[in-house]
Amino acid sequence: MRNWGGRVVPFNWRHTVYGYVQICYTPLAQRCYSHGGKPESDEEFDARWVTYFNKADIDAWELRKGMNTLIGYDLVPEPKILEAALRACRRLNDLASAMRILEAVKDKSGPHKKIYPYLIQELRPTLDELGISTPEELGMD
Repeated sequence: MRNWGGRVVPFNWRHTVYGYVQICYTPLAQRCYSHGGKPESDEEFDARWVTYFNKADIDAWELRKGMNTLIGYDLVPEPKILEAALRACRRLNDLASAMRILEAVKDKSGPHKKIYPYLIQELRPTLDELGISTPEELGMD
């Protein structure tokens, strides 16, 4: 707590060229829940995202919002989540989003060279069924 201008402010403030800014410190690798409930297990997390992408009335905006949120986590999504997202792309006839999903997963795999080939191996039946080529097959790598 800081006494700033005659009132107690429960934040850390730092003076910069642009004025006072709030300094926020957040712990790394921790899921934050606004409802303060119990931590979510991995199976519950996967089931929540599969259910999200399997919604029959999902639109393009919800698909992009869900993928942006999912990619923002410190993890590489499980193949079953990616399969649900790719099926949502197919329902929307949105090949560009399917390519972006595969590119984002490749980028999230980072320096771990075994993750992306494993995901493509697991997604191969779905990709073939939906008629989606990988970025490597299209020469986009």
